[in-house]
Amino acid sequence: MQLVATELRAGNIVVHNGQLHRVLQVVHVTPGNWRGMVQCKLRNIKTGNQIEHRFRSEDRVEKASLDTHDMQYLYSDPSGHHFMNTETFEQLSLADEVLGEAIGFLLPETVITVDFYEGLPVGLELPNTVILEVVETDPPLKGATAAGGSKPAKLETGITVTVPQFIGTGIKIIVDTRTGEYLSRA
Repeated sequence: MQLVATELRAGNIVVHNGQLHRVLQVVHVTPGNWRGMVQCKLRNIKTGNQIEHRFRSEDRVEKASLDTHDMQYLYSDPSGHHFMNTETFEQLSLADEVLGEAIGFLLPETVITVDFYEGLPVGLELPNTVILEVVETDPPLKGATAAGGSKPAKLETGITVTVPQFIGTGIKIIVDTRTGEYLSRA
């Protein structure tokens, strides 16, 4: 499938110079009386190298055709992170490079969407929000409100997010997986 460069969005996976790249950032630039261009940051999926490339507005870019499967997270061990296809029940192990920062939002039995290109996993999509328990934070301040400042809190998956002062240890919170921000109590 061919896209015009102006249709590129962050998160797209494209074929550039014969290799798969994930689009990290897209900026449409229209300098004065010159022709418009699209400045992109791309990350090579195989090597992890990041490049910047400038496309002309009318350039065509090949969008990779991906197969997507719903996969349920089972567990992690030194050999990788193990998932099960919810349709075929096949198990698959994914490396840290494929998961990236997403591992901080995964609890056992979480269902995610995994993208495959020519049978190999190349990316994933988390649910927009997850419910995680606070395992370590400062004690809540008496009379604190949501507008009363914030503090760091370590969650059950090991990530740290900023929460309001009234949140204490043992409280379940809703976290936005796209930004890593606290949204509300669960």
